[in-house]
Amino acid sequence: MLSPQRFYHNALIITALILGGCEEKKTGSLNPTPPGPQTLNYAIVRAYPHDTSSYTQGLVIYKGGLYEGTGNYGQSKLKRVDLRSGKTLQSISLGDKFFGEGITILRDTVYQLTWQEKKVFVYTLPNLKKVKEFDVPFEGWGLTHDGNHLIVSNGSGELFFYRPQDFTLLRSQTVTEAGAPSFNLNELEYIDGFIYANQYTYSYLLKIDPRTGEVVGKADLTDTWNRNKGLNPRADVPNGIAYDEATKKIYITGKWWAELYEIEFSR
Repeated sequence: MLSPQRFYHNALIITALILGGCEEKKTGSLNPTPPGPQTLNYAIVRAYPHDTSSYTQGLVIYKGGLYEGTGNYGQSKLKRVDLRSGKTLQSISLGDKFFGEGITILRDTVYQLTWQEKKVFVYTLPNLKKVKEFDVPFEGWGLTHDGNHLIVSNGSGELFFYRPQDFTLLRSQTVTEAGAPSFNLNELEYIDGFIYANQYTYSYLLKIDPRTGEVVGKADLTDTWNRNKGLNPRADVPNGIAYDEATKKIYITGKWWAELYEIEFSR
C-alpha cells in the first residue's frame, strides 16, 4: 500500500506528464511545418542566340530593349543587346578593378551592382552615361525592383530593400523554403508581385513571396542547362531572368550560355 506522501508524489508526476503531452500537441498544432514550394513546370517557347563570352550576372527587358550585365575582372560590362541576333548594340566597360553583378532599370535609370568592391553604379538612358555611385555594406549579387524599391541579394538567404534615390536601406527579409533558411540567392527579377531568384551553383529558379519571404514555387532548369553544355562545354549555371511587362514574356539564360530562352510556366 502506498503512503500518502508517495501517492501524492506519483500523482504529481502523472499530472505533469499529461499536461506536458497536451502542451506538446498544442504547440505542434500552432507551429506546423510549412509546406514545400510548388513545382514550377515550364516550356521553352523560343530560343535566341546568346553571346558565349558573356558571364551573365543580370538580365533586363526595358521598354522593349534587352540589357545585360556581365561579370569577371577585366570583362565586366553593361550592354544593350539585340534579342533576335544576340549581338551587342551598346556597351560600357567597368574596367579591370570591378566585377559586375546584377542590374535593374527603374524610371530610365540603370543600377548595376559590383561584387567585392561593394559599389552600385548608376547610369542614365539612353546613353548609358554613368552619373553616380553608391556604397553597399556587403557583396552585391542580384538586383531588381518592385516599382518603388530596389531589391538586393548578397549570396545569402536575405533580401534587402533600398530607397532608389540615395540607396538607404529600408528593410530586410529572410527567405525560407519549407521553414528552413534559403541560401545562395543570386540574380533577381520581380514578376507580378513575386521575386524570382536563381540559386547560385544550383539549377533552381525560386519564386518568393516578398511579404513573407517564403519560397512558394521552384523550377528545375537542369535540362536547359544540359542543353547549353552540349552547345558550349564551359556553359556554367543558369543566371539571368528578365520580364517584359508589356508582352508578359519571361526570358532566362546562363553564364556563358549559347542560347537565351523565352519560357512559359504551366498554369
